[in-house]
Amino acid sequence: MPNRAENTPRRTADPALFSITEPSCTIQRQGIRMTSQVSTAFTRSGRARRLSRPAYVTVALLVGAFSLTSCSDAPDNDVKDSAAASPTTTAPRAEVDISAENGSTGASINATRVISRNATLTKVTMSRVDTGSAVEGAMSSDRKSWKPSAQLERGTRYEITAEGKGSEGNTVVEHSAFTTVSNGNSFIGTFTPDNGTTVGVGMPVSFTFDKAITDKKAVQSHITVTSSSGQEVSGHWFGEQRLDIRPKDYWEPGSTVTMKLDLDGVEGASGIYGVQSKTVTFTVGRSQVSSVDMNTQTMTVTRDGKVFKELPISGGSPQNPTYNGQMVISEKFEKTHMDSSTVGFGGEYNFTDVPHAMRLSTSGTFVHGNYWGNPSVFGSAGTSHGCIGLRDVQGGGSDTPAKWFYDHSLVGDVITVKNSPDAEKSIKPDNGLNGWNMDWETWTAGSAV
Repeated sequence: MPNRAENTPRRTADPALFSITEPSCTIQRQGIRMTSQVSTAFTRSGRARRLSRPAYVTVALLVGAFSLTSCSDAPDNDVKDSAAASPTTTAPRAEVDISAENGSTGASINATRVISRNATLTKVTMSRVDTGSAVEGAMSSDRKSWKPSAQLERGTRYEITAEGKGSEGNTVVEHSAFTTVSNGNSFIGTFTPDNGTTVGVGMPVSFTFDKAITDKKAVQSHITVTSSSGQEVSGHWFGEQRLDIRPKDYWEPGSTVTMKLDLDGVEGASGIYGVQSKTVTFTVGRSQVSSVDMNTQTMTVTRDGKVFKELPISGGSPQNPTYNGQMVISEKFEKTHMDSSTVGFGGEYNFTDVPHAMRLSTSGTFVHGNYWGNPSVFGSAGTSHGCIGLRDVQGGGSDTPAKWFYDHSLVGDVITVKNSPDAEKSIKPDNGLNGWNMDWETWTAGSAV
């Protein structure tokens, strides 16, 4: 039987046709890459005929907007696209910025800065407009920033001119004239203790603001107080202008307390802004708590848990008893003026040279040297208008009980008084730095945060 294949007509290529392959193109659009290649046949007469060769599409997860990524006649890498040449680079723009905008009012007294970008500061001058006096400043080591050396004054107009040089040698100059926040639109808080001091274990952190604070939470949340002892602290507001902060119990002796104020720009009341930004650190010294017993007219000084000294005193008279309670030494004076008319006692006394005086209350309670009383009253009778008197001599003696106690006391030491004739007369927590007379639950209830 003849082979079937031998009877099959044999197909031959059409010599009248030739073909070329058109350039392949890859198009990337919306995450899809499409590649197509089309072959076109031409007759010898030049007429084209599309061959039945299917195009193909490849889908890939590519990201990008519509772009033509390649288009070539063939995968011949010898042909280079002139568009692939390296682009021309341009040096970054040199800039000098002054934080206080030209013509602005209400500028911060702490945050004024000059900063350069892609440039080196070559010269910065600042002055007060009203006096023409120069304001000293500090340049960073890399000459990229500058700031005033001290806090600016409130309600004052200043001018700054800053020059910088870019990498290509071009000079940039900026100028700003501005006015700092006014006294009327700002608040400050005076505080105790001061930075770097050593205080007694009873010393609270106390702020007195020069404006009424209506947003207490905003203000208190920008004041932090921490101790190296890890003691928990809480604040308590006495009215709208005073905030005290203390731990539950006395500070641990030898601990370090750090207070951070971040009040610059904080709105304490409508249209009234803080201007302070600083960190204060103080050290707690040894523990000293002195106990005064009005029945015996004696003061027992206890240091670090042990009796250190007993001193005879003369406290308040039955008519003018000394406050009962815990009182903190807030100030010390080697000599001070005491005038009875300033504390509601008319003209009963006026001593211009009271020695070795230490304040215990805002209302005028002191522990101080007494040179005018009969020496026999010390340790036996209360004769004062409410102060705690220690024997002394006029001008202040060198070896008297008053001198000894003055030399061995710190601001922040605690003096407790008991058995005063008027049992109901106890010192109020806000009369001096005497918040220790308030229990912890009541104290923390007065916090705004």
